[in-house]
Amino acid sequence: MNQITNQFEVKINKEEELEPVQDTQSLKGGGGGGNGQIRYRSPSAAELLDAQQQVQMEKTLKRNRQHESFSDKIQRWRGAILLVMVPLMLISFVLFVMPTRPTSESISRKFSPNFISKRYAVIFDAGSSGSRVHVFCFNQQLELVPMGKELELFIQRKPGLSGYAKDPEAAAHSLSDLLEKAEAAVPKELRQNTPVRVGATAGLRQLEGDASDRILQAVRDYLKNKSSFKSKSDWVTVLDGNQEGAYQWVTINYLLGNMGKEYSSTVGVVDLGGGSVQMAYAISESDAANAPKISDGEESYVQEMFLKGRKYHLYVHSYLRYGLLAGRAEILKIDEESGNPCLLTGYNGSYKYGQTMYKASALPSGASYIKCRETAIKALRVNDSCTHMKCTFGGVWNGGGGDGQKNLFVASFFFDRAAEAGFVDPSLPVAKVHPADFEDAAKRACETRLEDGKSLYPRVEADNLPYLCMDLTYQFTLLVDGFGLDKWESITLVKKVQYQNSLVEAAWPLGSAIEAVS
Repeated sequence: MNQITNQFEVKINKEEELEPVQDTQSLKGGGGGGNGQIRYRSPSAAELLDAQQQVQMEKTLKRNRQHESFSDKIQRWRGAILLVMVPLMLISFVLFVMPTRPTSESISRKFSPNFISKRYAVIFDAGSSGSRVHVFCFNQQLELVPMGKELELFIQRKPGLSGYAKDPEAAAHSLSDLLEKAEAAVPKELRQNTPVRVGATAGLRQLEGDASDRILQAVRDYLKNKSSFKSKSDWVTVLDGNQEGAYQWVTINYLLGNMGKEYSSTVGVVDLGGGSVQMAYAISESDAANAPKISDGEESYVQEMFLKGRKYHLYVHSYLRYGLLAGRAEILKIDEESGNPCLLTGYNGSYKYGQTMYKASALPSGASYIKCRETAIKALRVNDSCTHMKCTFGGVWNGGGGDGQKNLFVASFFFDRAAEAGFVDPSLPVAKVHPADFEDAAKRACETRLEDGKSLYPRVEADNLPYLCMDLTYQFTLLVDGFGLDKWESITLVKKVQYQNSLVEAAWPLGSAIEAVS
């Protein structure tokens, strides 16, 4: 049997147990006191120290693991964390970009008549020469959209509301056929959310006493009881003259696509109605700051308007009693007794404007352009004193001019009389002319006898024919002496404006409709 030479030792544990050791001598079979038994010996000091250090190290490691920082843990377990977090983040992103499941509320809004992609507006223009209804349809971007083949429903009838001064109920019912056609143009489910407005202009402004108030109240009651549109009491009113001019400016510049541009890129507007004439154009901020101060009760010369993210300073003034029909009355007042030089030769009659009747008789020598122009200048009060920097007529500030006025669009009766006199094509929506064209037409008309007028001017209505010399002379005088235009300056006569391959009436109701649906 080979001799065993290795010594077996059992290390001390943490309870410091004694270590058994085999006696090598007894294993060898030799003497020397060995008896072959296992005996125990105490560990040496070095072994005890080594064991204690190892135990202490294990305790320290355990304590360090218990107190390691959060960042250390993140660092130690970063692999496992990334393995879990990356899929979670991908799932969260997919859920975020996916469309949400529609709630019952969103579903009800989608199919509710209140949640619509189109909005309609119905505007009645109750002017002195007749009543007109305009129906417009807008999308969510406030762009006009077609109603069938047209961008606008436009219908008119005569007389206007002011023609029923003594019968308010009849005035209200005069709108019935216009209302019926307007309702037919708007889908039934949208009518209750479609605003209807009535804007009366110069005709009602000049009625005496409470006549205009009674007519307006009758119209309010009529719309409330008979209309399926949304109506409010303050939506039926006499338009402020400056408001009418501002709406007209908005209408034309909206149709031309100028809204949101610099003020110098907009066009100025002169709108000649029956009872009043308005001028409106954008001016610079410095000119607006220097506008004359007004007295209490007077309308401000400058309005601030915010349109498509841009602020505009709008000079606007309405000249009451200086529309075309009212202007006739002012001219007839001057030479009422002796005969008027503006009436066609051979005419002897009377003229009614508002509730007043005027004598209207031609001079025995007939009409005279030169004398008629002198009378028109007196009627316009061109030579009245000007207490401001520069005036138009009647002592009214002219706005200072500038880039906003350099491109002038002239509307309403200016276009109508030019077409009837034959120097613009009535089938075209716009025409470029000069004030001098009105002067030339006036001279020809003033040389015409009444009996010859019907054949020479077939487009002129019989009631207007005696006043053709007067109307054309007045319009030339208004442009040149009143508003200070050069007679050879280019101006644009406008009846309609092309918008998205369609033609839209160049009238203030569109500006009111834009405000109503905004």
